[in-house]
Amino acid sequence: MKATASSGQRERLVIVGNGMVGHHCVEQLVSRGALQRFEVRVFGEERQRAYDRVHLSEYFGGSCAETLALCEHDFYDANGVHLHLGEAVLEIDRERREVVTVEGRYGYDQLVLATGSYPFVPPIEGSSGNARLVYRTLDDLDGIRAAAAGARRGVVVGGGLLGLEAANALKSLGLEAHVVEFAPRLMPVQLDGEGGAALKAQIEALGVGVHLSRATQSVSAGETYRYRMNFDGGEHLETDLIVFSAGIRPQDALGRGCGLDIAARGGVVIDNHCRSSDPRIFAIGECASWNGSVFGLVAPGYSMARNLAGLLMGEAAVAFTGADMSTKLKLLGVDVGSIGDAHGATPGARSYRFIDEANSAYRRLVVDASGKHVLGAVLVGDNSYYDTLLQYAQNGIALPADPAALILPQGGGAPALGADALPDSATICSCHNVSKGAVCAAIDSGCSDLAAVKGCTKAATGCGGCAALLKQVFEHELTARGVAVDKSLCEHFAYTRQELYGLVRVEGIRTFSELLERHGKGHLGCDICKPAVGNILASCWNQPIMDPALVPLQDTNDTFMANMQKNGTYSVVPRIPGGEITPDKLIVIGQVAKKYDLYTKITGGQRIDLFGAQLHELPLIWGELIEAGFETGHAYGKSTRTVKSCVGSTWCRYGVQDSVAMALRLEDRYKGLRSPHKLKFAVSGCTRECAEAQSKDIGVIATDKGWNLYVCGNGGMRPRHAELFATDLDDETLVRLIDRVLMFYIRTADKLQRTSVWRENLEGGLDYLKQVIIDDSLGLAGELEAQMQHVVDQYECEWANALNDPEKLKRFRTFVNDRRADPDVHFVREREQRRPAAPLHLIPTVEEAV
Repeated sequence: MKATASSGQRERLVIVGNGMVGHHCVEQLVSRGALQRFEVRVFGEERQRAYDRVHLSEYFGGSCAETLALCEHDFYDANGVHLHLGEAVLEIDRERREVVTVEGRYGYDQLVLATGSYPFVPPIEGSSGNARLVYRTLDDLDGIRAAAAGARRGVVVGGGLLGLEAANALKSLGLEAHVVEFAPRLMPVQLDGEGGAALKAQIEALGVGVHLSRATQSVSAGETYRYRMNFDGGEHLETDLIVFSAGIRPQDALGRGCGLDIAARGGVVIDNHCRSSDPRIFAIGECASWNGSVFGLVAPGYSMARNLAGLLMGEAAVAFTGADMSTKLKLLGVDVGSIGDAHGATPGARSYRFIDEANSAYRRLVVDASGKHVLGAVLVGDNSYYDTLLQYAQNGIALPADPAALILPQGGGAPALGADALPDSATICSCHNVSKGAVCAAIDSGCSDLAAVKGCTKAATGCGGCAALLKQVFEHELTARGVAVDKSLCEHFAYTRQELYGLVRVEGIRTFSELLERHGKGHLGCDICKPAVGNILASCWNQPIMDPALVPLQDTNDTFMANMQKNGTYSVVPRIPGGEITPDKLIVIGQVAKKYDLYTKITGGQRIDLFGAQLHELPLIWGELIEAGFETGHAYGKSTRTVKSCVGSTWCRYGVQDSVAMALRLEDRYKGLRSPHKLKFAVSGCTRECAEAQSKDIGVIATDKGWNLYVCGNGGMRPRHAELFATDLDDETLVRLIDRVLMFYIRTADKLQRTSVWRENLEGGLDYLKQVIIDDSLGLAGELEAQMQHVVDQYECEWANALNDPEKLKRFRTFVNDRRADPDVHFVREREQRRPAAPLHLIPTVEEAV
């Protein structure tokens, strides 16, 4: 047995639970410098570090534990926090102030319980094994996935929020899905009768069976399917597996075991500062009961975590006084919103209702007895009304003369409140409790763009539902401070990049001088507009960038079609589509590297870089490579770089599709495509994700029915996971959707804007992008595909083009009239091939870093 003692003068702080709320508490403590005051030890019962349970269903869409993780793998170590994963706390010894695990005893001075909740499974005769699955953890989802193998039908018991998420998961696994709910409507806590009816109609239209007012009495052997669910009243339903999602219960066993006060309906009783009946023990999140209530959403748990972190650090105490349980959801693709007193339970409350039975849409606005203030709302089918109604409800804003106008069809949701109508206390981001005042403070402190405000406040980095409102407030506040929100590209063009792209495309403009003459001012342009326009022209017409009219627009790397390195030499990167290469081509690369004394490096994009080429050597090297069948890899351009792939079904025993063939197809199609920033792709042959598709601008993951498409991820300084965009696509549909996404990005992105930042700033977010690309809401699909096909048809290897033109080759001479190198410049090899103990400062910079 082992016991821990206080480290120096630091207090021992133990946090039991490494879920979303427990992790947020750690983040808050770290940000406040708590490690100088506390030795922090965190225990997690699960093997995985904290992950995003809000998006748990994405696990079946190809996401993995790493994708859902809430922090980098080294976060705890880097910040000096002791993390114990897979080590459950078994009991609390309050007398000795220790927590007990199978590994030993650990002392504490302050103890935080963040143990969350567990799924309630009603005692039903015959329910066991695959007839008693739950939907709560990654291990639970692995169990559901295993049970779904070979199954045809799955049933979820529980028609609440998590139950509908579970039903969506079963659908994504290819099962016929059914929902059984004891209440007479779906989501009975959030929705009224009419709202429940509208949701039922929409979900049934998606092919999910809904069975209301059903109480399961027992489970027996089925005839057509594995099990038979026997309902009260004699009805039954057969299925191959049963997932219980009938509510949650506070995980308060540790508190009960050590004698803490427990609420009548469960949960460790806490005061307004999250303190339990033992002054050294606190509870936050779903394991805590405040004023008789347990809060089953993440935002209240985050609020408790923030308040507690401040209290532990000696800051002015901020009381927890309850939480707004308003929710904006998308369940099985259906918008559902619930705000405040959705059921109109407040005395004197009155309601306005809009019912659209043709489209199964429903909206209810609940106002107070005076008719001047919003108490609550219900939305089914269209959440574009949500943000405006929430601000009315949260901030006591006076209603317009006709309150019904707020829920009647407007063509774009409720009439938006101007940002000036919101008080500083208005909550912009409920996930991270960011107020309008906090956004204003971030702007005043120097945050001059939306990304900086997000980084400073964390607004719109949780569920992302507040992104549009945050953008509105940000731009309004800049204007209010006298800062013109000028979106001009530069002093020469009073247009955005998107507007210039439209002018070039519509008017067929082919040169910078023509664009400047028609729509700009000045005669020469600048370092901002010239490369931006060069990029636009290349994206539209795909002419060789070395053509005389285009050369002056290129930056250093594009000018010589090679990446300049820090010692003045250049790198050569031939294209190796999908990482597939023949032995003969490998030999050629080796021979070229040896002949020209080049350093070789295999990149993360499955290519081979050759470093150390002098300017005059570039045509000679590329001449040999092109003769061997290579093409330029565009490593120097804002263009498609690589399509990484695993070996797929050809070799791998787990592969379900030929990922190499698809990678070859995609790289062949999009090679040479110029865009606002570099593009990286990956194709994985199964959900084991060996090609790391979910960290790429375009990621493709095989399923047994086709391909799942992920968009707008990237590595680099601001890593961002790609988002699941469409599922189970056939080859042709996959390519069409990628065509549309990429061309829409090229059309609408700002200069030097990666797909990830473009997506974060896209008003309407992922749902809007799906509407444009998949549903063709703007009628652009055919046009986007045609534009992409034009670019594909115009492809020409830029180095092959240059080698065939003596005038272009003159650019690669050190002296205008001499092909030799400069005799006064001597290049000294910085290092040989990597030695085991090579100092880090000697490793050359690789410009095409993954």
